[in-house]
Amino acid sequence: MIAAAVTRTEQAPDDTIVRVLREDGSLDPAHDPKLEIDEVVHLYRHMVETRIIDERLVTLQRQGRIGFHIGSLGEEAAIIGSAFAMRQQDWLFPCYREFGAALLRGFKLQRFIDNMFGNANDPVLGRQMPDHYTCKEAHWGSISSPIGTQMTQAVGFAWGAKIQKKSLAALVYFGDGSTSSSEFHNAMNFAGVFKTPTIFFCRNNGWAISVPVERQTASRTFAEKGVAYGVPGVRVDGNDLFAVIGVTRDAIRRCEAGEGPTLIEALTYRMGGHSTSDDPNRYRAADELKPWVDRDPIERIRRYLEAHQAWDDTREEELREDVDKRFREAVSVAEQTEPPALATMFEDVYEKMPWHLQEQRDELLAGPRAPKAH
Repeated sequence: MIAAAVTRTEQAPDDTIVRVLREDGSLDPAHDPKLEIDEVVHLYRHMVETRIIDERLVTLQRQGRIGFHIGSLGEEAAIIGSAFAMRQQDWLFPCYREFGAALLRGFKLQRFIDNMFGNANDPVLGRQMPDHYTCKEAHWGSISSPIGTQMTQAVGFAWGAKIQKKSLAALVYFGDGSTSSSEFHNAMNFAGVFKTPTIFFCRNNGWAISVPVERQTASRTFAEKGVAYGVPGVRVDGNDLFAVIGVTRDAIRRCEAGEGPTLIEALTYRMGGHSTSDDPNRYRAADELKPWVDRDPIERIRRYLEAHQAWDDTREEELREDVDKRFREAVSVAEQTEPPALATMFEDVYEKMPWHLQEQRDELLAGPRAPKAH
């Protein structure tokens, strides 16, 4: 399904966007992914957990206890829904907002918080800034701040899987700003030509830091960019958990059938700043946020669950208390964990450390040299 025109003021729902969860709480049977109510509860819990952790990490940064955080406020349905749709054997190549998806796929909260503090238990041993980690067990690729790098990595991984005749797909997350990168062109072109089992998941959240979508592209939509590469594009309500799961599963089916890649444009909104280093009030009108607050993806799912007698205030309070408790415990452990050992900066590059690095390491660990007399 190739999208029709969209502008900033038209990012609200229209007939070209796949949507399942209606305003009255009912589901469109044409795209209903047929989730069990227990599955919806499970996903709702992860969405709330993601929101709470986001808020707590911002507080930690403001207190000076961590250096940085880049959140996903308002984008939880797009992130959690797409990750849930992927199978266990599939791989995800993240941007930097998708920690909720990593937790959903088995990345431990303690390990994530260790990364935020850059301590000795950090998966990347303090070599990266916060929110940049990897988790092989969760089939989660490493994260890089320069936008777009993960796209070519995902396509290369998917191509390798196709050559080896493995039944798996690679989903790559990126924002609307990444579509202006050279990696987007290279990845889309290669994936289209070689029909790699790749799912390009574009979170169109309205902004690339302070650059609005209308300054990012002259295209009517991001989904239609796939046409030039022979890659089908679909637009989906990124705040509709059911719709996101449905279109992602459709993309997986295309991968399994050997039909190649799919470009998904998930229309959502970045309700917070780009990161803790950003103040959106300097470039974003206050009234622009309200329509998206009214379409908060978490509130939409809660209303659905309450209509099915599957959620109430008591469960909500218990969930929030549980997340807060686990978060505080993880922070306490992370803050008491020592930083990575100095010698680790020489590791994880060569299988066998070459002589010159061994020499440099030994000299560093020996401490400062005694001053020599002149």
